[in-house]
Order: sequence, then structure tokens, then C-alpha cells
Amino acid sequence: MTRSTRAALTARATHVARLALALPLLAVVLAGCGIRATEVPTDFGPAPSRVPCALTGPDIGTQSSRGILVQVFLVCSSQLAPVDRTVRIEAGPAETDRVRAAQALLDELSEAPSDAEKQANYSTTVPKALTVDGPLGTDPGDALRLSTAPAELTPYALAQIICTFSDSEAASDDGTVTLGGPGTGAPRRYECTEAVRTRPGTETPPSTRTDGS
Repeated sequence: MTRSTRAALTARATHVARLALALPLLAVVLAGCGIRATEVPTDFGPAPSRVPCALTGPDIGTQSSRGILVQVFLVCSSQLAPVDRTVRIEAGPAETDRVRAAQALLDELSEAPSDAEKQANYSTTVPKALTVDGPLGTDPGDALRLSTAPAELTPYALAQIICTFSDSEAASDDGTVTLGGPGTGAPRRYECTEAVRTRPGTETPPSTRTDGS
């Protein structure tokens, strides 16, 4: 082996030894800076998208000229979120105001969300053709009778209806909503709570019977 070859091999061995010593030192430095060293590339994919559940507010002046501005609760990200809508309520006897207001709100709840609402991930579970009537003879005066019994609605649909009615002319004076079905069973007084708004699929609206039983 020539002298130049031995010199080249010695230099190469020295370089490898220095590199071997430098790698652990680099790992220590990175750890000290809060950076965890890794020997393989890591790809966690794109960041998860965030659903805003928010819409640009309507032009209230323009909207109000076409009807009454109301809020209805739609489903978004497994929660209830209010959305502004405008409704027209036909004139009629004062004693039917609550029923006409309730029907107008039901009609809005059962309508498919607009394109903008769909893009913001809003949906509704309230069935179409759901109707409401006034109290039966033995019911409280503020009772509303749905064409489908409340117990037969999905949890989301019932929560949407209760929370939408509770902040409208359809509600009782104390903010509760008195609902019954098409039969003769006693209606119940329902409440829209924060738990219902945030967990409508699992949190049943609190209710009490109106006949005291």
C-alpha cells in the first residue's frame, strides 16, 4: 500500500469518527431546544378543517321589508345554531296568533337549507308537512298540538322545534313551550337549555306534564 493511499484512508477514518461523535451531540442540542430528532420523514397530512357554523348577517332592513325577521335553530357540527330567516304570517284572530306563528316557524325549519347554509354545514331534521294546531278542550290555553307526537320525532328535530319556539310568539309567557301530539294525551311543557343546544342528539329537552301527573 502506498503512502498516499494510507494517508487517504486515515483521513477518511478520521472524518467518519468525527461524524459519529457529532450526531449524538446534535441530538442533544435539538432536544435542548425542544425539537425532537427523528430518523424518518413524518407526514401528518393537512390540518383538519374547521367548520365555522356561522353565516354573514342578513341585510335586516331589506329582509324586514319582505316579512318578519325570526331565528330558527338548525343543526351544525352536532349542535344547534341560530339562523336568521324572514317569515310572513297572515292576519287572523288574536287567539290564533300563537298557532300561526308556530306554523310559520315549522315551515322554515322543514325547508332545505340555502346554498350558503349548506356550505357552512347547516342541516335540518324537522320533517316536511309537519303541522300544528291549537289546544284541545282540556289543554292549557298556550298548548300547541303537532301532527306528529313529540315523542315520535327524532331527538334533533324535537330540540330544533323546542329551541326555535322558545324565543318566539309560539312560547308561553315563561319561555317554555307546551306541546302535545294529535291524540288526547296531556301535552308537556318543554324547555330549551344550554345542554339541549350543545348536545341535541343526546340531551332530551326537560319537560313536565301539564295535568300534574
